[in-house]
Amino acid sequence: MGMGNAPILILREGTKRDKGKDAQFNNISAARAIADSVRSSLGPRGMDKMLVDTMGDVVITNDGVTILKEMDVQHPAAKMLVEVAKTQDAEVGDGTTTSVILAGELLKKATDMIDANVHPTLITAGYRLANDKAQEVLKAVSKKVSIDDANLLKQIAETSMISKQIGGSKAFFADIVVDAVKTIIDKDAKGNYTADLKNIQTVKKSGANMEESQLIKGLVIDKEPVSSAMPKKVENAKIILVDAAFEVKKTEIEAKIQITDPGQLSAFIQEEENMLRRMVDKVKASGANVVFCQKGIDDLAQHFFAKEGIYACRRVKKSDMERLGRSTGASICNKIEEIGKEDLGFADLVELKVIQDEEMTFITGCKDPKTVSIIVRGGTNHVADEVERSLVDAWSVVKVSIEDGMLVTGGGSTAMEVAMRLRDYAASVGGREQIAIEAFASAMEIIPTTLAENAGLDPIDININLRKAHKEGKIHAGLNPFTGKVEDMLSLNVIEPYRIGKQAINSATDAAVMILRIDDVIASKASPMPQMGDGMPSMGDD
Repeated sequence: MGMGNAPILILREGTKRDKGKDAQFNNISAARAIADSVRSSLGPRGMDKMLVDTMGDVVITNDGVTILKEMDVQHPAAKMLVEVAKTQDAEVGDGTTTSVILAGELLKKATDMIDANVHPTLITAGYRLANDKAQEVLKAVSKKVSIDDANLLKQIAETSMISKQIGGSKAFFADIVVDAVKTIIDKDAKGNYTADLKNIQTVKKSGANMEESQLIKGLVIDKEPVSSAMPKKVENAKIILVDAAFEVKKTEIEAKIQITDPGQLSAFIQEEENMLRRMVDKVKASGANVVFCQKGIDDLAQHFFAKEGIYACRRVKKSDMERLGRSTGASICNKIEEIGKEDLGFADLVELKVIQDEEMTFITGCKDPKTVSIIVRGGTNHVADEVERSLVDAWSVVKVSIEDGMLVTGGGSTAMEVAMRLRDYAASVGGREQIAIEAFASAMEIIPTTLAENAGLDPIDININLRKAHKEGKIHAGLNPFTGKVEDMLSLNVIEPYRIGKQAINSATDAAVMILRIDDVIASKASPMPQMGDGMPSMGDD
């Protein structure tokens, strides 16, 4: 278009613009590429990925969200799928691969409908209806679980771990995970269960078998006492937490001290010593025999503490100080002069232990252990990292199962039941939305399909057998990838929290709808600043 044949430039020169179906297909294929990249890691027969970052650090994992976070994703639509995985991870802690594969499949089905000239708005309306119905079905097929069902909670933890590297030791780790979550669980004002997973601390140490990992009802702090003359073990510990330095304060203002004779010098040195002694005496007077200090401890103060038989650690992390406060009942003191008996915390035992050449302080037997520590072992650092990631997923699912009190069966059984009921529902809706609801139902079947593919089975046969079983009313029929048969998942104890399915379907639908509604991509030309990655312009959060 032109005025006097001069083109009107609305957008900055070099801006790239995709419109209409081009934009939609580009976005969909980018998002599907992301879904395909994690697809082979789903289920107990899934494979791991090795990711190497720009610094050359290696991560080996099959945790969907870790894979996507480590990949340097540039395409704006693909970034939306990474967000789906991150949301799933934040809300539930597991099921990240499932949610991304589902979003990818919803988009794949939409491509066929757009090709057949079904308007994207109709597709998104149908997807929304299907999502609401799927949530109803999930609720209908869910079962109750309570904090007292230790066996069920262990099965939930085991199901989460079976697809991970620690699957071989799942029974051993399930005990640790359930025990840990039950220790930190609390009730809120309304009497509902709630757990803050920050109260589970992990300490990773390589160089031992995974099954040498251990749970400590208390805390492990990566610090040793500041002086070798201090006791290595304090029973019946009275703990004081100090966020101040046991050092002589320097003046804030420029100050000069003039000394004219040797007597004044020794008096000056003596006074510094007396100040440090008074600080230590103040701690001693409170009855404390263990001190955790967030700041420094002067050499002379260390000597005084050692003489009094007080166990002292310095430069303890703030997060550890807060955990110590929660577990032992100690309050954190900001002023040494104001330390008193009321600030003390209590534990049965504080002792120094050596783990793989590193000295650490163990605090056990706290009066109200609302924090636990897990020492994670693995043959190499990479193994220990993956064990930790798997444990985080496991205790997240145990936590949400206790909070929601509901579980569903795995092995693709719930996805197949949702698909079957959505097809019946589609017929009752009518109109063009019906096509989208049927497409949504087919997309749900990607879960059993992928499980079958990863186990080297024929997905078509598996899906036919699964449909047949669900038609006969076997709502818990799913795929056992080890036998290659369709079996009852409830009797095999393949169970997972209701929230995994709820969140995965919700966020996959939201992402698919958002990507489908885009018909115009305007990418500004990157400024001549040095580019990260391969130079694809970032779209920001528009």
